[in-house]
Order: sequence, then C-alpha cells, then structure tokens
Amino acid sequence: MPEFNPDNVLLQDAKTGAIPEEQGTLILKETMTNSVMMQLAQYEEMTKQKKTFQYLAEGVGAYWVGEGEVIQTSKPQWLTATMEAKKLGVIIPVSREFLQYTVTDFFTQVRPLIAEAFYKKFDEATILGVDNPFAQSLQDSITDVGHIVTGDINGDTFFELTDFVNDAGFDVNAFVSKTQNRSLLRRVVDGFKQDDGTITDPVRLYNRSNNTLDGQPVVDLDSTHMQKGELFAGNFNYVRYGIPYNLNYSISEEAQLSSIVDENGEPINLWERELMAVRATMDVGFMVLKDDAFAKIEPNGSGGGGVEG
Repeated sequence: MPEFNPDNVLLQDAKTGAIPEEQGTLILKETMTNSVMMQLAQYEEMTKQKKTFQYLAEGVGAYWVGEGEVIQTSKPQWLTATMEAKKLGVIIPVSREFLQYTVTDFFTQVRPLIAEAFYKKFDEATILGVDNPFAQSLQDSITDVGHIVTGDINGDTFFELTDFVNDAGFDVNAFVSKTQNRSLLRRVVDGFKQDDGTITDPVRLYNRSNNTLDGQPVVDLDSTHMQKGELFAGNFNYVRYGIPYNLNYSISEEAQLSSIVDENGEPINLWERELMAVRATMDVGFMVLKDDAFAKIEPNGSGGGGVEG
C-alpha cells in the first residue's frame, strides 16, 4: 500500500487525519508567537496527556563566612505539580472549492485562520476564564486570593495592584492589558503626593513607544470579553503550558454550525451556502503554580471578564 503523501492527496479523499507535519509546526509557531499567555508563560515539555514536574519554590541561600567558620548550607525547596492537557477545538467555515486542493495546499491556505482561532480561544480561557476547560485561569486565581483592586487605572490603583504581588513575595514581570487602555495607562505617574492631591515632580511610568509599564512589558489582549479598564499584573514565571501531541483535523460538508451565526443571527447551514467546515484540534496543558503571584485592576461595576470591545 503506498504511503500517504499530503502533497498528492486531495482533501476530498482525506477528510480526517493529522495536519501535515510541516503545516502543523507552522500553525503551532504562529499560535505560540501570537498568544498572549504563551508569550509570557513558561513552556513545559509534554509527551503525554498528564505530566508531573518539579519547580523551584525557594532557592539556595548565600552566607557571609568568617575566617575558620563552617560554611552554612541550605536546601532549595522544590514543589511538585501535575499538569493535564485538554483538547482545544476550533471550527472554521471555508469554501467547498478547497476540496479540490491537496491536503498540504489546503492547510497552507487556512493556516493563519486556524492559528488565530487557537490562540484567541486559549488566551480567553487561560486569562479571562471564558469557556475554560482547565482547573484555573488568571481570573480564577486572582479572585480566589482576593488580589483585586476596584477603580480606574491611575497611580494609586497601580501601586495597590503591584503591592498585592510584591507583598506575596513576587516581582511583577509583565502586565496583560488591551489597546484601549493606553490612554488610561498614561495616567500612571509616580512622585510625592501633596495634601491637596497634586504630585510633585511626577514621573510617567508608561512608555508608549515600547509598551512598557514601570519597565515591564505590557501585552495587549484582543478580546471582546475583556473590558476597557481591566489590567492584569503578575510574575508569569509561575505559569506553565505544554503541547503534547500533533494537530488533527476533520472536514464536514453537511453540518449546521450552531456556534457560528450569520448576519441575521441564524446558525450557518454549510450545505445551503456551499461551504464546508474544518475542525482542527490540539491538546494543550495549562496551570498556575502560584495564585498569589497575580493581581488585577477592575473598573467600577465590572464583574471581571467583561464584554466591552
């Protein structure tokens, strides 16, 4: 029996299977490059559905030693965590004409669409807790430990935000924001506050040219589920993700897509519109190692994970 070659097989003859290795690798690369969480979190190698690993919770101490004194020793504190991968699936409607493409050519064409759908879905789940299959999200962790500052983004709320993380023993190494917050971030200033509320010699902490806040990177999340005025802060060394398996796909020509609606709010019927749907899946693991390494500003009236674009 001849070996399957995606360069020579038409999509209509291979409606299910693994996404070709080269295209799958490029999809993963685009996903990891554009995902806010994957940019910030630490990657953990995974080869199966669950992985148990150790992480350094407290390092080795150093000591001053006098002449003739015995050098003190201390042991690093290692903790054990188990991360489980969940199946992330996205469905994308495309023209039925793609059935005449080879498998390789088809995934070359739709690769950017699949990658975008993957990273947006993963970010909304792991940051905002939207449609989240994992045991945690940043929003869940922050809510559990009560590290929420309510109010507008300004100098006062910013320092309350970072104090939550610092008081728990962590440095803030990144912020998750959104593009619409940039005008608000310019209000974050440091300086001596007078009794009348004015600030002497104010220093603006937001650098718009390189999108940093107090010297740390700000990464913008593009999601309608995140409100203007929401700002996450934390130490992302205490977040892990992993991708254990290759990507898979299946093609449907007849299904009605209840999750995707037309301009009238009606579910899309693929057959009526001469479309087909590609369902791509990837297994991905995620976990927050330290809930109290994160905090958030929420605007007044927000319940967290709002719906403003």
